Amino acid sequence: AHAVTDEAIRRAVLAGVATIEHGSYASEEVLGLMRERGVVLCPTLTAAESVAQYRGWKPGTPDDSRIKDSKEMFARALRSGVTIACGSDVGVFAHGENARELELMAAYGMSPLETLRSATTTAAKVLRKEKDLGRVAKGYIADLIAVRGDPLVDLTVIRKPVVVLKAGKIELDRRPAP
Repeated sequence: AHAVTDEAIRRAVLAGVATIEHGSYASEEVLGLMRERGVVLCPTLTAAESVAQYRGWKPGTPDDSRIKDSKEMFARALRSGVTIACGSDVGVFAHGENARELELMAAYGMSPLETLRSATTTAAKVLRKEKDLGRVAKGYIADLIAVRGDPLVDLTVIRKPVVVLKAGKIELDRRPAP
């Protein structure tokens, strides 16, 4: 359910939804309810940042209210222990810029490892595809990227894949010729 206000989120959780997209004004109490009921948060931080930019906010200036609200909600969510999955609401911003969501999750306090898990194993579970996606193992669909650098140190390296495998086949190969 796409829900923003605390009451809307609470009602959606009580109605039995599996995920909450946005969650902008989720209180600690409602985040706790989400955790107890196994409802996953997809915070869509990039969507909030993009809307702020459309309203005139520029990176490097004091935070727009939407960004401030997103940072505060994300900090509450991390403290609450609710499961967080990467979901960007792409379309509010340009397709191909999805990595920004991971960068913001890390910038707002999630470890790079947990950030990557939110987009792989956690996302696979949310989609009920955990037997096919989200890990590197025999029998899983081989959608992988290879990057130069360590994404656990610098998440921005995922923006420039050197090799892309889709279903085990090379789709992109930017490695230098031998």
